[in-house]
Order: sequence, then structure tokens, then C-alpha cells
Amino acid sequence: MAAAAGAARFEGRVALITGAASGMGRACALLFAREGASVFGLDINEKGLAETAALVSEAGGKFEGAVFDVSRQGECAAAVQRAVDAFGKLDVLLNVAGIAPLGHMKDVTEEQWNRVLGVNTSSVFFLSQAAMPHLLASQGNIVNVASNAGLMGQAYSVPYCASKGAVVNMTRAMAMEFMKSRVRINCVCPAGTKTAITANASLPEDVNPQLLGRFVGMRGMSDAEEIAEAIAFVASDAARSFHGSILSVDRGVTAG
Repeated sequence: MAAAAGAARFEGRVALITGAASGMGRACALLFAREGASVFGLDINEKGLAETAALVSEAGGKFEGAVFDVSRQGECAAAVQRAVDAFGKLDVLLNVAGIAPLGHMKDVTEEQWNRVLGVNTSSVFFLSQAAMPHLLASQGNIVNVASNAGLMGQAYSVPYCASKGAVVNMTRAMAMEFMKSRVRINCVCPAGTKTAITANASLPEDVNPQLLGRFVGMRGMSDAEEIAEAIAFVASDAARSFHGSILSVDRGVTAG
């Protein structure tokens, strides 16, 4: 998995990536490994993790995966320790995992609400909390993946919008708390992206199609690899002035 000359932005670094079994998480795992990182991937999808591991291995990269429920604080702490045990340190945390069910607000159950907030929001806090001592030691960085739904309202997505809006402001709050350290904390906000989440999305009954247009801009959906490139830039030394930054990668969805 040799990178092109001068392209190994993460040579010798260790990246912990959530949601690594598919979509943006897998795209990040492949890209970071291609550019020299040792990657530790988390997901609840064991089969998908094995597929990601095979893809990275076939290309000569370094990847280890483990099944953890990142919505739970104890599992997040254990996952970070597993990554450090596997590769000796931690330089980059990519909080990519997310779920995005669609539904009318009136139909959302307490269990559904808690699951969306757990996976999309609590995981970001718990993993960042557990990873911070290691990142302080390595002068590393965190990239949180939120969404354009964290910056604007979207119909039939109240729990999702709430969860991603929380990630946006959590990023800012963490950046302020660690302003005096050498750790960078930033956020990337994609719009509609071609992943398993969007491919398998089912619309609730009686939707107003005009209200769904805000998910995807006039320029269409992004590929997962495009979002991974943006994440890699933010995590790289080229973005050393980025701290507390919120980067929209949405093909113009939030432009107006």
C-alpha cells in the first residue's frame, strides 16, 4: 500500500477510526493506511470490519479491527486501550460512526431517540474523553464527523439533527477547553453521501418531497472517498492552523 512520493501524510502515526466497517469510515481506513498510518477500526459490524481489514491488507496496509458499541462509555475506554495496546500510541481519532433513521417526529420512540444520540453524540464524547491523555502525549488531533444536518434543519430527521448539532458545538467546546494544549479538535460536516446509510434509507409515509431536498444539493451526492479526503486534510499537518473549525463538505447545500 505504498503512497505516492510525498503523499504519506500519516507515516508512523496511529489512527483510531469508528464506523470502519463501511461507508466513510471504511474510506478513511483505506486512505489513512495508504498514507502510512496504522489503523485501528471500530464497528458493531464484525463482517464489515473483516472486509475492511482484507481490503487494507491486500494493499499492504496495517489495520486491526474490533467490535465495540461506541455508545457506551466503558466500551469506548476499552476500545481506546485496545488501539494503544495494538500499536503503542494514538495520534488521530476519527469519530465517524453514525446512524440516520428517517421518521415523523410523532413516531420517534424513547429507544430510537436514545440510540441515535448514543451512537452519533455520546460516542464522540466518550471516545474523545478516553483518547485525550494519549493525544496530549502525541500532540495529536481529533476529527469529528457531523453533518449539514447539524448546521440546518431537516424534516423527518429531528433526532439526527439534534445529535449532529450537538457534535458541532461539542467540537467547539472541546477546542476551547484544550486551547492551551497542542491537540487540535475539528469537525467535518458532509451532506448527502453515497454510503450504506443513504442506500438503505426508507422514507416514512406521507412525506412532503419538497422538504427532502435539503439532504442533497443541486450538485448531487458526494462519494465516501471525497469526504475521506477532506477528513484526511483536516487531520494532517497541512491543517495545523485548524482548531475548533467546522468544515462543510456539502456541494453547496448550506450555501443558501
